[in-house]
Amino acid sequence: MFDSKNVLYILTMLEAIEKIFIYSADFKNEEEFYLANKQLNFNASVNLLIAIGEENKKINEELKTSNKINWKNLSAMRDKVSHNYRGIDESMVWEIIKDYLPTLKVLLIEMLPKIENSEMYINEALKTQYYEELHYLK
Repeated sequence: MFDSKNVLYILTMLEAIEKIFIYSADFKNEEEFYLANKQLNFNASVNLLIAIGEENKKINEELKTSNKINWKNLSAMRDKVSHNYRGIDESMVWEIIKDYLPTLKVLLIEMLPKIENSEMYINEALKTQYYEELHYLK
């Protein structure tokens, strides 16, 4: 079993994914998404991608057993995006949202039962407003 601190990192990543899905749901393509609301949806999503990459760095490496995601690239994406703000490619962000986040979501959910006392920590976290999009974990 893995240390319970991993639950918080995973839940934070899952909440970020859910919010990105909300912010990007109404758009047909990257250009619409990028330009909408004076880039509000895009910028919020980029900020959440940074959070995902940062939390990924904190998860025990032994939990990251799937090769469906390149875990190192996930953290590298965070570094690239946060240090190259003006050079963020909207098509790359769109591709991450559409092609990689759904897979990452599934893998993160699969990690939770491997963590000691995860149900208890999940239930406590879900009582807070921050994790309100994770109702499916109840």
